[in-house]
Amino acid sequence: MPCLGDIKTRVASAARATLQTVLVSTLLAIVKITAGWIGHSFALIADGIESLLDIVSSLVVWGSLRIAALPPDRNHPYGHGKAESLAATVIALGLLAAAAGLAVQSVREILAPHHAPAPFTLVVLSIVVAIKELMYRRLARIGRATASTALRVDAWHQRSDALTSAAAFAGISVALLGGKGYEAADDWAALGACGIIGWNGIRLLRSSIGEVMDAAAPEALHDAIRSIAGDVAGVAAIEKCIARKSGPGWLVDVHVEVHGQLPVVEGHDIGHRVKEALCSSQLGVLDVLVHIEPARTDEVS
Repeated sequence: MPCLGDIKTRVASAARATLQTVLVSTLLAIVKITAGWIGHSFALIADGIESLLDIVSSLVVWGSLRIAALPPDRNHPYGHGKAESLAATVIALGLLAAAAGLAVQSVREILAPHHAPAPFTLVVLSIVVAIKELMYRRLARIGRATASTALRVDAWHQRSDALTSAAAFAGISVALLGGKGYEAADDWAALGACGIIGWNGIRLLRSSIGEVMDAAAPEALHDAIRSIAGDVAGVAAIEKCIARKSGPGWLVDVHVEVHGQLPVVEGHDIGHRVKEALCSSQLGVLDVLVHIEPARTDEVS
């Protein structure tokens, strides 16, 4: 049976944080789009649209977390953790689509004459930047604590929103200070923010696709697994160790060397102790496959 440890608790924590993010993003999107429309700022409207995308991405994360928390079944013997990696890929693609769409609209606004933004939009943006940065830090912290890639990607959605707002603030400030002829400054700022969003989308997409493709785990994790398994009584050496990400945790394969003359039962017991040690660690191990091999003479002498 898989060793789930506190995975369900961690997933529940991530899901709660995601739903809270949906509520805050909904309120901010309404405020930004309304203020942008009244204050003649496309940068603020674009920022509000990006917040709407944050809502969609957060709901995708929430759904993926619920699926990833499901136990293994006959059709999914390794569990449902890949749902989270797939959700992270979808969200990253959403970031890229948003960047492209907003970039096209920003160019259109630059080429079309329009009014200068209203000064009150700067107040709105200041509040938005502060709230979004706090949301990013909270989600990033919970994402690290729960080992949730989808939540970390969603956190960057919030920071991208904060960066868009900061760029809009700078653009509107230039438009107001520069006066006539600088009305499009906030549109240029929106275009610059699209580049930041697109760059983050590419970076996060590479990470999520890596998980879907079972990319190698960090070397530090391998070292920790080897150390814990090697400290189990009866283990002579760790011949091989690989791990792959699955939702909020790791699936581990480890080849353990034991004394070649040990009875099969004793070797089996050592394997169980290795699995229990890894599952009870703080590494977020979901399941362990232990392969027992006879140790070389110099390792047991």
